[in-house]
Amino acid sequence: MTCIEDLRQAAHRKVPRAFFGYAEAGSYSEQTLRANRADMERVRLRQRVLVDVSERDTSTKILNERASLPLALAPIGIGGLQYGNGEILACRAAHAAGIPYTLGTLSICSIEDVADAVEKPFWFQLYVMKDRGFARSLIERAADAKCSALVLTVDLQVLGQRHADIRNGLSVPPSLKIKNLIDMATKPGWVYRVLTGKRWTFGNLAGHLKGEQGVTALAEWIAHQFDPTLNWKDVEWIRSIWPGKLVIKGILDVEDAKLASKTGAAAIVVSNHGGRQLDGGASSISMLPRIADAVGSEIEVLFDGGIRSGQDLMRALALGARSCLIGRAYIYGLGAGGQAGVARAIEIIRKELDVTMALTGVKSIEEIDRRVLAD
Repeated sequence: MTCIEDLRQAAHRKVPRAFFGYAEAGSYSEQTLRANRADMERVRLRQRVLVDVSERDTSTKILNERASLPLALAPIGIGGLQYGNGEILACRAAHAAGIPYTLGTLSICSIEDVADAVEKPFWFQLYVMKDRGFARSLIERAADAKCSALVLTVDLQVLGQRHADIRNGLSVPPSLKIKNLIDMATKPGWVYRVLTGKRWTFGNLAGHLKGEQGVTALAEWIAHQFDPTLNWKDVEWIRSIWPGKLVIKGILDVEDAKLASKTGAAAIVVSNHGGRQLDGGASSISMLPRIADAVGSEIEVLFDGGIRSGQDLMRALALGARSCLIGRAYIYGLGAGGQAGVARAIEIIRKELDVTMALTGVKSIEEIDRRVLAD
């Protein structure tokens, strides 16, 4: 496995269509999903020569904590159906690599499952529900598990439709329809790992969802529970409950970034939800420099959206990100090989970043700025 695309192809072979498609797809016609990659690839790097780069250091600080890379694993739903106990394995791989891991609200393994299986704190991503009592309970559970940051995702008050999920008959737990059974039967390794995993359904929602939740039922539940009234006052409410660092994820507008910087949050994440929400919206990388210029001196700016390599990581850092999150890149590794696959994805990006630093004439993350970009 020499690059993230190799891991992607392996995951495509090993993971049933519905779950691979869930990780892979964007919303509607996928214009924004494609723009994340196309705009990223248009950012050119500036090659430098005859610079002593014999000693290079990829380490940095994320939320004032040391990390071996300016990288964290983003929250991804249903990771435990990409690979049995997937969230636990991804967290272990991240911790072994010295970078943060973010557990999603819609994970298969629960907050407690992951906390019991790892030795270091992890981040928890929060979706705010209409049922504020339930939202409060998630925050309190994350605090009890000693999560080191709460990542409040603010760009999913309503759900953008992902056509692939409907076509593939996505359901949690997996539905027993003929086409899905045939697909799963060709992937016995996946079946065994999922069947022997801790859970087959949403661990954090135990007691709130009952029985099989097909894509239609799940969409209806989300439409009912995800709150379109969510506003900046709710951020104040969350700040009053959550005792630790707060990260606001889903910022794609300069005005919103300025408002977020006044909330007391430790960081924002420039993100369009991986092209899975507003189709036709701007790519994350196109908005990053404007947002970083506007608020980068006031709040830590993280980036999410289209990173598949160490070169992409360098591009985002050069345009103003302090660190970045990857989602699909590590989920491909998870589907391809569990914890070892996630570790491989991280290592691929680490090595590519190290080589890219050398060839652009920089020796540390702190030296990376727009001077490493070609005009």
